[in-house]
Amino acid sequence: MELLEEHRCFEGWQQRWRHDSAVLKCPMTFSIFLPTPRTTPPPVLYWLSGLTCNDENFTTKAGAQRVASELGIVLVMPDTSPRGENVPNNESYDLGQGAGFYLNATEEPWADNFRMYDYINDELPALIADNFSISEKASIFGHSMGGHGALSIALKNPGRYCSVSAFAPIVNPTRVPWGQKAFAAYLGADQQKWHEWDSCWLLMQADTTQAIPVLIDQGDADQFLADQLQPAQFAEVARQKNWPLTLRVQPGYDHSYYFIESFIEDHLRFHAEHLA
Repeated sequence: MELLEEHRCFEGWQQRWRHDSAVLKCPMTFSIFLPTPRTTPPPVLYWLSGLTCNDENFTTKAGAQRVASELGIVLVMPDTSPRGENVPNNESYDLGQGAGFYLNATEEPWADNFRMYDYINDELPALIADNFSISEKASIFGHSMGGHGALSIALKNPGRYCSVSAFAPIVNPTRVPWGQKAFAAYLGADQQKWHEWDSCWLLMQADTTQAIPVLIDQGDADQFLADQLQPAQFAEVARQKNWPLTLRVQPGYDHSYYFIESFIEDHLRFHAEHLA
């Protein structure tokens, strides 16, 4: 690994690293916030960003480090997709580089590189565990496409995460334009194969004996709420399953990082409670 940046921040360290990913077959960057060392190794909270973002958006805009330092939580912010001259891309903002959708692609030209699920679920946690002092406890959260990633990854791995939360997540990608476009490209025309990456479908299949708490914040002035996000669909499945979900609709808030930074402390304290 190569250290690209390091900054003192709220008595901890904000760092940015580059490494060669065997899963994605390209160099990858991730950002990490390390709180002041304590007597016991700290838990890890993974953040997954949305479309067009990389590992730096949350680091520089969310204002999470102060509370993470207080709570003694390591924050890990990966990139949203593989990148590079030899990685397939598309001119659209919602497909290709910057739009990995946290799944494993099966279709050409994407299948060789776009395996973000394996990267987030396996390769990156192993890399973090090998190079930093952390506990085995982990939680996950994200925004928009990253909210889809956080929810679907948590639901696909019962027992792995202590909690999951999301800001304005794409909860039902098989039924909204962003998800349908990406899934058709990455997974092919067989829509039955799409289900295993759809949080609503995954929640319907989930074992309630392994339920973990879920927190979702959604702004009611979000320009993507009606067409792309539809958190009420996920909430209805959670109601039917008696799943521990808190869905908060925040009046006047949009899809931006101003929304995220307004409620990031709530999410960090929510995860800290369940990581304790």
